[in-house]
Amino acid sequence: MSHIQALAADILATVESGQTLTDALAGVLQRHPGLAASDRGALLDISYGVQRFKGELIHVLRDLVPRALPEPALERVLLVALFQLIHTRAAEYAVVNEAVKLASGIAAGRFKGLVNGVLRNALRRKDALIAGAQARDESRYNHPLWWIKAMRRAYPSQWQDVLLAGNGHPPMTLRVNRRRSSVEASLARLAAAGIGAVASSEDAITLDVPRNVRDLPGFAEGELSVQDLGAQRAVPLLDLADGMRVLDACAAPGGKTCHMLERFDVSVTALDADPARLGRVRENLDRLGLSAELAAADAGKFKDRWSGEPFDRILADVPCSASGVVRRHPDIKWLRRPGDFEELARQQAVIMDGLWQVLATGGKMLYATCSIFPQENGVQLDAFLGRHPEAVCTYQEQLLPTEAHDGFYYALLEKR
Repeated sequence: MSHIQALAADILATVESGQTLTDALAGVLQRHPGLAASDRGALLDISYGVQRFKGELIHVLRDLVPRALPEPALERVLLVALFQLIHTRAAEYAVVNEAVKLASGIAAGRFKGLVNGVLRNALRRKDALIAGAQARDESRYNHPLWWIKAMRRAYPSQWQDVLLAGNGHPPMTLRVNRRRSSVEASLARLAAAGIGAVASSEDAITLDVPRNVRDLPGFAEGELSVQDLGAQRAVPLLDLADGMRVLDACAAPGGKTCHMLERFDVSVTALDADPARLGRVRENLDRLGLSAELAAADAGKFKDRWSGEPFDRILADVPCSASGVVRRHPDIKWLRRPGDFEELARQQAVIMDGLWQVLATGGKMLYATCSIFPQENGVQLDAFLGRHPEAVCTYQEQLLPTEAHDGFYYALLEKR
């Protein structure tokens, strides 16, 4: 266990330096390819769990040790161990013993006794410590205080539900490739394999329990893809029809590109600024037996390399805070800062204005984010409409995270 605790503490340090949890985990797993499946599972559980409940864990730690420890590595070891003691069924004696063993390698082992005492004190006072954490918003809701205040302002009657949903475990929803299967046929194949699932839309199936995609019948054959139910709203809202020219901007990893091609006979250009990420789009297209043109370019400057033939539909799935998907990426809560939104808003406006120039008159552009912050959504939409009097918003929708889906925003704009 000390090996897993050490790796989890290293991942926590990497995230604190500004790297995403996804990248930090990938780096550790790449450096330790021999980890057993059970150890990999434990590492993922701890790494995600510490980020998910970081507000509570820090409060508990400060209750136990009022001042920050002189060695940041010790703080990380204690946070990892506290998560295990509070939120997992790991043997308590093993958690404490292995954390003490790990502490012996920090600062010449001077703090072994402190780690032992803190964790044993935590076990004696666990119920009281957890109750104390409920008294402060940041530790109760496990979000930064500025984020909590923003949710209160934006959603005065729903803010608590939004925050609590962000701390949960996300559902695993599949998209059925209409060209190779149907919801009914895929449900039957899953049931035959002993996998519980229900239909959640005309294209979607939600599993009772998340599974490795390798265990899903039909996945390797291109019948199924993993895609959140909220993300699957984009293609129906885009109002597509066979024969249209479509631009999917910021397309990687290609879920929405593939969804378009599964449902309609359209010509799609999948655009992304990162050539490496476009490789993910190509992989998904190939697995599903679909075809699209790939273009590596900045969406805000796409007109500079545009052929001149306008697009009938554009999906502007712009970079955003990703605040609607924090239960999948809980580190986002702690990496984001209030000042980030000014630069994000600038990027979003540049992309919207750039894409609008290559949209046909009478065409439609769907502005999409996976954000729940109004300044990236409704406020951005109002600013765009103020700059473009020929633009009309015919539909907008703010999806807040629920048990069924993540948080997304959509606004359909028509060019008249």
